[in-house]
Amino acid sequence: MEGFGWIMTIILGGLAGWIAEKVMKFDTGLLMNIVLGIVGAVVGNFLLGLIGIGLGGLIGQLIVAVFGACVLIFAYRAIKGR
Repeated sequence: MEGFGWIMTIILGGLAGWIAEKVMKFDTGLLMNIVLGIVGAVVGNFLLGLIGIGLGGLIGQLIVAVFGACVLIFAYRAIKGR
């Protein structure tokens, strides 16, 4: 979430984590949603950067953060399922 302040990063991360939580049917709390959204944004930007896709702006970063958070939830379930 490059270029956003701390407060906007926390708000955007919480929103992205909450959306990913609903999409993946994964039950977490507010703090975990914020962490999931922020780390998801980092993961999403990295993965999309590998294939040459870059989304800018508030909505673009929200989409990337939700994508990254869903990837993290999927990876957690894959590791936990073993």
